[in-house]
Amino acid sequence: MNVTRILPDLQCALVCEDVRQEVTGNFILLGVTAFLRVPQVPITAHRLCVFTRWCAGVGSFTESVRLIAPDQTTLIREAKVKFALQDPAHNATNLSVFAQLEITAGGIYFVEVLVDDVMKLRFPLPIIVAPPQAQPGQPAPAEPQGA
Repeated sequence: MNVTRILPDLQCALVCEDVRQEVTGNFILLGVTAFLRVPQVPITAHRLCVFTRWCAGVGSFTESVRLIAPDQTTLIREAKVKFALQDPAHNATNLSVFAQLEITAGGIYFVEVLVDDVMKLRFPLPIIVAPPQAQPGQPAPAEPQGA
């Protein structure tokens, strides 16, 4: 029996700041994170990446990576990519890049990874608003005028 389609397994999904590739083909993930700490909101994140690897599948597929707001329904951003696996022993590596991502509020956001509209993983990505603290020996930040 010749298998023509097996839905792949998600081997990993990591949020990071950037990904580089060596001449050998190996990947270097920079700034792998479980949360984002920002000094204030709203703020624009220059670049947020989601690195995924698929394995144990056969066929052509569409990966969707979604960023969901803290209300758990609002879609902030979505990236889709098509990929194929010719043999269950092969793997496919994808990178979703969310450039100029506007963050309007702190809270628990969610990253969802789907293949052909089948949810494979959903995990929290907390956005923590933490204003900078005054360093010892430095004056405290000035209070806004007219507040």
